[in-house]
Amino acid sequence: MIKKKIKKQSVKISVIMGVYNPSRKEQFLLSVESIIHQTFREWEMILYDDGSDACYIPLIRQAAALDKRIILVRGEENRGLAYALNQCLKRARGKYIARMDDDDISKPERLERMYDFLESHPEYQWAGSNSELIDDTGVWGIDRMQEIPGKEDFLLYSPYIHPTVVFRKNILDRLHGYKVAADTRRCEDYELFMRLCEKGYKGYNLQENLLQYREDQDSYKKRKYCYRIREAKVRYEGFKRLGILKLNTVPYVVKPLVAGLVSPEIVKYVKKTVRKNIYAEEQGRSQAG
Repeated sequence: MIKKKIKKQSVKISVIMGVYNPSRKEQFLLSVESIIHQTFREWEMILYDDGSDACYIPLIRQAAALDKRIILVRGEENRGLAYALNQCLKRARGKYIARMDDDDISKPERLERMYDFLESHPEYQWAGSNSELIDDTGVWGIDRMQEIPGKEDFLLYSPYIHPTVVFRKNILDRLHGYKVAADTRRCEDYELFMRLCEKGYKGYNLQENLLQYREDQDSYKKRKYCYRIREAKVRYEGFKRLGILKLNTVPYVVKPLVAGLVSPEIVKYVKKTVRKNIYAEEQGRSQAG
């Protein structure tokens, strides 16, 4: 009897997602479904359960069962996002690596637009995009990023929205992925982008809203001060490597420490006002067109 070989579906993009105790079921499932409904079909998703409590395991398994292209990997203890993403990278088969968080929503054309761009622009090693900001009421604002960020664009904040980004996998392999360390926890994306830039690699932001980034009331809860200290250290080390650590840039190093002394309500008001204005501007242009 001759056994017929079944050709495996080619994988061009590996979507990597770390998940830990997903308490908002609908948000989590919507996030996974937004990848399933992509116009680009040659993808796989590596879903890494970062040691979630037993009560969340059925939900994570339910999400993984939504599509045969989803590969579920479980870690027995919580090791943090950087570790989780590196575990995903070890198993990824795609030429490209797409980030995805467990509460955001990818627009249907996101992967297709990113793939086409990177295929036709070999000078860039990764690409991100702008994003719509959402909460339980829907879209309330826009995050608009610098199209071609330079070193100085790292001073204020990371010039890339991490869950919008698609990387060339070989570049992440060369840098051994995300840095797993206590000092970079919750700043792993900022550290990675500065490390990439230090090595001479270039990124780009498509001027399209290809992701809906969830930023609701919980996002503005006061961060623990230890996280702010970590960010200040990441900024100091990153700015030094990039050659932008100077007397006049020191205020940007201590920015998270100073922000920690400000009321979260004030921070929320300032950020929401800026982003709402951008959203209103885009809506106005759309209606005029």
